[in-house]
Amino acid sequence: MDNDSRNEAAKIFGTLDNTPISAITMGVSTILSARKVYLIAWGEEKASKIKECVEGPVTDTIPASYLQTHNNTHVVIDLSAASNLTRIQRPWLVTSCEWNDKLIRSAIVWLCQLTGKPILKLTNKDYNENGLSELLALYGSAYNVNIKIFNDLQHTITGWPGGKPNADDTYRPERAKPYPKRVIVFSPHPDDDVISMGGTIRRLVEQKHDVHIAYETSGNIAVGDEEVVRFLHFINGFNQLFNNSEDQTINQKYTEIRKYLREKKDGDMDTRDILTIKGLIRRGEARTACTYNNIPLDHCHFLDLPFYETGKIQKNPLGEADVEIIRNLLREVQPHQIFVAGDLADPHGTHRVCTDAVLAAIDLEKEEGAEWLKDCRIWMYRGAWAEWEIENIEMAVPISPEELRAKRNAILKHQSQMESAPFLGNDERLFWQRSEDRNRATAALYDSLGLASYEAMEAFVEYIPL
Repeated sequence: MDNDSRNEAAKIFGTLDNTPISAITMGVSTILSARKVYLIAWGEEKASKIKECVEGPVTDTIPASYLQTHNNTHVVIDLSAASNLTRIQRPWLVTSCEWNDKLIRSAIVWLCQLTGKPILKLTNKDYNENGLSELLALYGSAYNVNIKIFNDLQHTITGWPGGKPNADDTYRPERAKPYPKRVIVFSPHPDDDVISMGGTIRRLVEQKHDVHIAYETSGNIAVGDEEVVRFLHFINGFNQLFNNSEDQTINQKYTEIRKYLREKKDGDMDTRDILTIKGLIRRGEARTACTYNNIPLDHCHFLDLPFYETGKIQKNPLGEADVEIIRNLLREVQPHQIFVAGDLADPHGTHRVCTDAVLAAIDLEKEEGAEWLKDCRIWMYRGAWAEWEIENIEMAVPISPEELRAKRNAILKHQSQMESAPFLGNDERLFWQRSEDRNRATAALYDSLGLASYEAMEAFVEYIPL
């Protein structure tokens, strides 16, 4: 099995070390002898492989590419898996397009990267030589297209993610009123809030908005056993120093858990006591990060959604109890802004389930005619794995060097998620490094297009319930 296949299988086997290095598979010749073949894939993580299979050369290194030689192959994929295909990503290269604002923005950004020019320096010749003459016919000249897209992108940038009070908000991503706003940031795990939008959270707090953080799951399986031992040492030592009665319950529990962890084998499930301790560790880290960002502790909500609490990588399906917990919080806070994870590429699917839970709760509130929802906007962020494509970005919040350092410090409060975290994935960078690289790359892209130059940027897309 190649590295990609083993990493994919590790989701089932728990760790890469536990994943088999070989597997029994059907030969390519046998597959090609079938009368009809279906290739099925979904999700962003499959996009690059689908592009290689469908559009790349036929090669032994990508066995599925041989399906190009079969006369009855059907490829069944979702839009995420298809996102790298030319007909989706760059349709103007293969067909006439029905141009809309997002497609035009995508085409102009691509043209800028291809020519190495900022938007306002693109010429009629650049358009004609690179398959975009349709835009010249629609808008009359390169200048007309350039200025339209430049202004569109300029209007996505705001230092006021909650809206700027007493200001004209005609061209701003967020409305000026009401001010201050009640805000809920939904965080799938107890660190996704600061990893994904730590700079924006600080801005919202500094600009006097009422910010609540809702941690949807305990994140307890993503804590290493050594972290538990470290905290047990502290608890046991504290008890010996300050409890003259020598509480035998704590001493017995310490001995019991230490013995279990010493004898624990790869793949063994943690006991409920150990999971509870791991959950407490992550709660403590989340509270510390919130305090660092000046968020009151009574604004930190630990939802502990039931779907997550299996003690295993494999989770339960989303249920009514999960959705109802979120609905209760929404009714309590009645937010003017909701931030929710739009990053669905996390290794174990927790982000997707958490996002589904929030959106299901919002849909139910809308069906019941909730008044608070009529004055609420929903923004989606992405996390440590990817950023929104620039044609989709609707709000870009600049981050200064000082704010980026503060964001890093908030991420570092989650000590259990540094080097020893079990689920860092294939990327060798730590979470704060991934986050900074992503935010700097977004700012560099805006800079290369001729817009303002910032140290870093966090990007958001608005979600509008149907």
